[in-house]
Amino acid sequence: MHYSCLLAGAPARRRATLSAALFFGSLLVVRAQEAPSTIRLLPEDAQRGLNGHQHNFYFLPPGVVGENYVNAGFFGQKLRPLLAGNQEALDQLDIYKRQKTHFLIDRLIAVGSFGVYGQQIFAHGDRRYFDGATQQVAISVFAASILATLFINRKTNSYFQRAVGAYNGTNHSGHGAIWPRLRPAGIEIGQVRTGQPTLGLRWALR
Repeated sequence: MHYSCLLAGAPARRRATLSAALFFGSLLVVRAQEAPSTIRLLPEDAQRGLNGHQHNFYFLPPGVVGENYVNAGFFGQKLRPLLAGNQEALDQLDIYKRQKTHFLIDRLIAVGSFGVYGQQIFAHGDRRYFDGATQQVAISVFAASILATLFINRKTNSYFQRAVGAYNGTNHSGHGAIWPRLRPAGIEIGQVRTGQPTLGLRWALR
């Protein structure tokens, strides 16, 4: 039935009401078609590379348009409910949480060891910058912590991005995609004339 049939012969007020209802109904359908079904990161967050900043990610949930990005939280906890049922995405988010935990512990160690070092500078009245076992251990721990930060932060952001990519179905693994093509289709065991067993691999041409 066409909309024109519904409007024909109806009173003017009813025609106006039906026209408004049809207009807003079609508008909602268009908006629903335009609303993406994927999780979208803030553009600068989506572009974070290796050794990127460790501030929180911002994202738009599926079906949400506009600029009202949601803060994912320090451990990405606000993203987790959206990933329910997608084990790959949850695994990547768990690794991200682990890395952020290591980062937090590393920061506490760095601040604590530097505080001990600073306290030891004036512990004996005059300034001593590298004198005594306590001071030497403290500055060594601080230096090790700074070095550890480089390794902890190198891929931390990528795990959050992979969690979003797993939900959106946009993750691609280079070696994972090549291996199925290189994997042999079968294994054959036989004997040659000398009586020695042989192992043969068979590939199917595609």
